[in-house]
Amino acid sequence: MSKNAQKVGWIGAGRMGAPMAERLLKAGYDVSIWNRTRAKAEPLAAKGGKVVDKLSELAGCDVIVSIVSTGHDLEQVVFGKDGLLSGGKTPPILVDCSTIAVEESADMRKRLKERGVEYIAAPVSGNAKVIKAGRLSSVLSGDEAACKAVMPIMETVAPQGVSYVGEGELARMCKIAHNVMLGVVIENLIEITLLVTKMGVPRHAFLAFLNNGVMGSMFTRYKSPALVNLDWTTTFTPELLRKDLDLGLEMAREMDVPMPVTAAAREMLQSHFGAAKLKSNPEEYLQKDFAALMETMAIAAGMKLAPENKNVPTGLEG
Repeated sequence: MSKNAQKVGWIGAGRMGAPMAERLLKAGYDVSIWNRTRAKAEPLAAKGGKVVDKLSELAGCDVIVSIVSTGHDLEQVVFGKDGLLSGGKTPPILVDCSTIAVEESADMRKRLKERGVEYIAAPVSGNAKVIKAGRLSSVLSGDEAACKAVMPIMETVAPQGVSYVGEGELARMCKIAHNVMLGVVIENLIEITLLVTKMGVPRHAFLAFLNNGVMGSMFTRYKSPALVNLDWTTTFTPELLRKDLDLGLEMAREMDVPMPVTAAAREMLQSHFGAAKLKSNPEEYLQKDFAALMETMAIAAGMKLAPENKNVPTGLEG
């Protein structure tokens, strides 16, 4: 079967799912899309996608790709009363790009195997801006032959790179480790930025220096506009980051691997939840981007921040 002759069933057209599916459509794939709120999937119809009303309509596709919010959501869209398998048909392969717990993923694998469906864990690294810039990456685990079969699809969705790491839930563990690093790096980046800011260096100037040097990365570049202009438009919430730090520390305890830096980062993040309670709308505030932790850390440093209102490149341009 040629690269884009595979018929793809797509589950989830949210902040991440829609631009990922759009990449497949632009590459010429036949993509049928289901989303709980049909209106969110409709823009993909204008780009060549086929929006379906029932999940079971996707079961005849060669490959199903899902990206949903939680493990419970995944269980419902696959095994629920009106789920993917409710019509009696079973697709040969299901690729899940959601971020879910290792135990939830293992249970999904076992249940799908009983129905003759190969299950691939395929969490991704990035956000909607990263997807649109063609910088998304992914990690896969599961049956090696099945992973090879879907590699062209995943390389279209995640052109920055797709890594196969082995059987079972190893990809889930890689994603947790990835997000542990996310938490540690954002906290250290905020710490050093606050330090030089308090000494009189403009944030935009310091971050430009950092990003132009060997310590700069795709992550430090695309978070720089947020730290300079205090723009907390959500890419990932503090609650999700806290969950992943906890998962990482739990794995470390099971494997007898000391992670003192991660533990310190977890406690600093916890202070953000306490600080949020002092806001007039704490629940809404905690839905802002995890980089809003900068405000909490500034309070601890005796600082009051103001946006610098500078046009800072994200590193994703061009």
